[in-house]
Amino acid sequence: MFKLLSLCLIFSFHLSALAENTISGAGSSAAAPLYAKWADAYNKKMKIGLAYQAVGSSAGIKQIKAKTVDFAGSDVAMSVADLKRDDLIQFPSAISGVVPVVNLPGIPTGKLKLTGDLLADIFARKISQWNDPAIVALNPDLKLPKKTIEVIVRQEGSGTTYNFTDYLSKVNAEWQSKYGKDFTIKWHAELIQVKGSSGVSAAVKSTPYAISFIDYNYVLQDNLSYAILKNRDGKFVSPSAEAFAASMNNSGWKSNGRFEEMLTDKPGSNSWPIAMGTFVILQKTATDTEKSIAALKFFTWSFMNGDHLVRTVDMVRLPDSIQARIFKEMTTVTDTKGKPLQWMNFP
Repeated sequence: MFKLLSLCLIFSFHLSALAENTISGAGSSAAAPLYAKWADAYNKKMKIGLAYQAVGSSAGIKQIKAKTVDFAGSDVAMSVADLKRDDLIQFPSAISGVVPVVNLPGIPTGKLKLTGDLLADIFARKISQWNDPAIVALNPDLKLPKKTIEVIVRQEGSGTTYNFTDYLSKVNAEWQSKYGKDFTIKWHAELIQVKGSSGVSAAVKSTPYAISFIDYNYVLQDNLSYAILKNRDGKFVSPSAEAFAASMNNSGWKSNGRFEEMLTDKPGSNSWPIAMGTFVILQKTATDTEKSIAALKFFTWSFMNGDHLVRTVDMVRLPDSIQARIFKEMTTVTDTKGKPLQWMNFP
């Protein structure tokens, strides 16, 4: 499993000294392990490297808008209006999920039950003790400690935060009115704020009685203890690739290729409540055609040859219908004269 080694990870694979042999990207930390796998395989075949900064979705979007990277990674789809305004295109690369993680000594992973309402009350600081009657009532078989809940959240703009708060906004009206959904939230003053998914993981592991939320691949990679959630159908489910796929299959993604739709709070007895897509964002009018072609070739090759690597980082591959729409989106990229780029001619 790919290890994230710093709060602001920058990875590179067999990078050439020549900039023209390197594709640059920035954004989602959730997607970083997947892009690392794809980049390693691609470099062995094509001798093209990838430099990717896992700085969070919000920062990645800013960089592609500023044209300082060849692509951005985001765990939230941009709106059609925003894409048109900034002359960008987007497409998903895989499906994952956001997971509540805890540090509860003596309680095994996957045994604590939570609901969306309980999560909203905990992160709004309405519930501040692990032995609160509402948590105890849902977990009568657990010996919950009389300890303060240490709530850890992301400080910087994060797609993980956006998906988590989108879910809370859908299931809890009070959360929606007071906090809403966004890449950054004005958290309660008592919450502990850290940077990056790796920062969340380290803080949870070192803080007894903590709770936070994080991308699923970090749960497995860092051996974090997670809670199970009650989904829209009233079933308690554990996070897994199968549960994320169930959410996608019960959405417009599967039925009509509508990947702008959020994957939170989907119906289905097996659906994970906080599933999410992770996206690639590119310039629609390429200012550097060679760089744009290199990025398009990288993702085309990865979709055609790297599906088997998606599962190795605990994500879900995209259905063929979604990939077909992705290739259609790619064909809309042009040079500054409006001529479509030629990127399907692999050596």
